[in-house]
Amino acid sequence: ESLTSYLNDDEKKIIIKAINFSDKAHKDQIRHSGDPFITHPIEVAKILTSINLDSSAIAAGLLHDTIEDTNISKNELTEIFGNQISELVQGLTKISKFALKINKQKLGENYRKLILASSKDLRVILIKLADRLHNMRTINFIKEESKKINISIETLEIFSPLAERLGMQEIRAELDDLSFKIIEPELRRSILQRLKVLRLQDEELLEKTIKKIEELLMKNKVKAKIFGRE
Repeated sequence: ESLTSYLNDDEKKIIIKAINFSDKAHKDQIRHSGDPFITHPIEVAKILTSINLDSSAIAAGLLHDTIEDTNISKNELTEIFGNQISELVQGLTKISKFALKINKQKLGENYRKLILASSKDLRVILIKLADRLHNMRTINFIKEESKKINISIETLEIFSPLAERLGMQEIRAELDDLSFKIIEPELRRSILQRLKVLRLQDEELLEKTIKKIEELLMKNKVKAKIFGRE
């Protein structure tokens, strides 16, 4: 209720209908974590509310795995939820069928173009990013190390750059960090330790670094605004 406070009552009813439908469709399915499957679409929908997406996109987020992972047909979905929501779900199903071959370096760029070209509606990409973000947040429940690494590389090569292109810096930063944590755990620990040491030495390090860069740019007559994050 609080997450969808920006929507009207009719829009909220669509979302409740999608939650109940998805819950029923996935009723016998369990996540790697042992949680009921419905927890995943709900978390995806919560991410979508955080960027104030409309009710159709949130409903599609709740229904995004129904065509692919249950015996619900696209016709049934269209009949119950209408064309717009059904088309969003079909767009997500289409993206899921593309396979990424990690050993081919150029495939990342091609794959990103393929996703954009195959999506008539930008909301499909936003829902897919929310789906990937929640999957990355729960990746440690996957037991196979190689599978976790492949998913993380795919996230770094495809989904993180997509988020960046769409100006979704918080999501991009979290996807980067979650992927890095899987691919290079020791290196990440080393960096965090180094950051801790630097913080102890100088709490204003970031501000000082920004100021130093600003001074250098001004000295060289370059007009710029400097933003920084740790």
